[in-house]
Amino acid sequence: MKQIGLLSDTHGFIDDRLYSFFDKCDEIWHAGDIGNIETADKLAAFKPLRAVYGNIDDYQVRSQYPQLLRFECEQTDVLITHIGGYPNHYESSIKSILLVNPPKLFIAGHSHILKVMFDKRFNLLHINPGASGNTGLHNVKTAVRFVIDGTEIKTLEIWESPRR
Repeated sequence: MKQIGLLSDTHGFIDDRLYSFFDKCDEIWHAGDIGNIETADKLAAFKPLRAVYGNIDDYQVRSQYPQLLRFECEQTDVLITHIGGYPNHYESSIKSILLVNPPKLFIAGHSHILKVMFDKRFNLLHINPGASGNTGLHNVKTAVRFVIDGTEIKTLEIWESPRR
C-alpha cells in the first residue's frame, strides 16, 4: 500500500502548506509544468518524486524528466503526461496508447482544472490535480492525495487553497 501526493502546474512555486498535506505520502507525482529544476529538487528532497515535464519547462527539467511516464505502482499500471486530455477528449497521442494498452490510472495536468473521472470505455481512472502554483487562470490552488493498494485506488482527498 502506498500513499501518493499528486500535483501539477506549480510553475516554480510550492505552497508551504502542501508539505503538511503530503507529509504522510510515500511518493509525490508531478504532472508537469514544474517551472524550474529547483522546484523539482525541493520536492525530490522532501519525498521520492516521479515527474514529467510540461510545455513551460526548460531544458534542465526536460533533461531530467520525460514527457510521458509509465510504470507500475503496487499492481496498478500508471500513465502520466502533462498534456493528455480527459475522457472523451484525449490528445491524439494519448488516445492511440489507450486504444492499444490502457493503464488503470491516467494522470494529466495542463488545464489547471481539477478533474477526477472514471472512463468506462477504457476502464481507467483519470485524475488531473488542477494547478498548485500561483500562475494561471485558476483562482484556487489544488492538489490530490490518494492510496494505491494493490490494484485498488482509494481514499482520494483534495487540497484547496485560494490563490494569492
